[in-house]
Amino acid sequence: MNTKSVPPAPTIEDIRRAADRLSGLAVITPLVSHPYLDEAAGGRILVKCENLQRNGSFKFRGAYNAIASLDPDVRSQGIVAISSGNHAQGVGEAARLFGVPATIVMPADAPKTKSAGTLRTGARIVTYDRASEDRDAVAARLLEEEGGTFVHPFDSPNTIAGQGTIGLEIVTDTAAIGVVPEAILIPCSGGGLAAGIGVAIRAAHTDTALVLVEPEGFDDYARSLDAGEILANDKASGSICDGLLVEAPGTIGFALNQSFGARCVAVTDKDVLAAVAFAFNELKLVVEPSGAVGLAALLSGKFEADGRVVVAVISGGNIDAAMLSRALATV
Repeated sequence: MNTKSVPPAPTIEDIRRAADRLSGLAVITPLVSHPYLDEAAGGRILVKCENLQRNGSFKFRGAYNAIASLDPDVRSQGIVAISSGNHAQGVGEAARLFGVPATIVMPADAPKTKSAGTLRTGARIVTYDRASEDRDAVAARLLEEEGGTFVHPFDSPNTIAGQGTIGLEIVTDTAAIGVVPEAILIPCSGGGLAAGIGVAIRAAHTDTALVLVEPEGFDDYARSLDAGEILANDKASGSICDGLLVEAPGTIGFALNQSFGARCVAVTDKDVLAAVAFAFNELKLVVEPSGAVGLAALLSGKFEADGRVVVAVISGGNIDAAMLSRALATV
């Protein structure tokens, strides 16, 4: 949890090793298209469906790779993580597969679907108040009192490398249909997902635009890239995109995303609800708000495809029934 000494960034070789570790465990999720989406967005849109990943989100990839990379004796002492829900489930599932205990610090207002999924893995949940408590401090106290290893949700080379396996699959699948992605829209909180995908994409394609999509009002990544330094959000709640409400970009991912020339767009909750409904009604996909921001950017016109080949990463599908009903009511 100490960010004073920044570990080295993961390389494409690290991502390939992560893919080997995840082989047979992580789902190789499909890259799908639909004529209605192409028409609505004005381009050739390919959707990377990490909502169909183990535990319903991309987070299993990074969590498993991080835990698999630990020395077995260290791993046996247990895992501690902080998460609004998807990293929690990924860590819990990875810890279960290794037969080690996991404790997850989660906000008390986390979606019930995510809390239930975390408990189902056998992990223990310690809750905190998102608006008034510091989750890092809660985790630090647990580590001091109980021991274990902290697995960061995004600011870790091994976590980023695991997420980068998505990029490897995008490169493989787009090559199989004879196209090169001209832009990739990636949901963004701490930036680890974008950084991992970016490493994999840049190893194959130097000109693909990396577009990080944030909730409106939580544009710390955009402001940080503009300023050339890491800046924080001034609030911790206030968007339906619960998985994208981190305090500030991670140091490792920020350096990578900066080097890639990444840019950002922001979408409103209204945009996101419309995208969740579109995914359900037209694509027959169940998508959570945080996972739908890329689609929201396309469908709202916040990002214009302009006839290009664009990949939109759907990062997760863990949505409560009430939130899905709210989205469908907007149509």
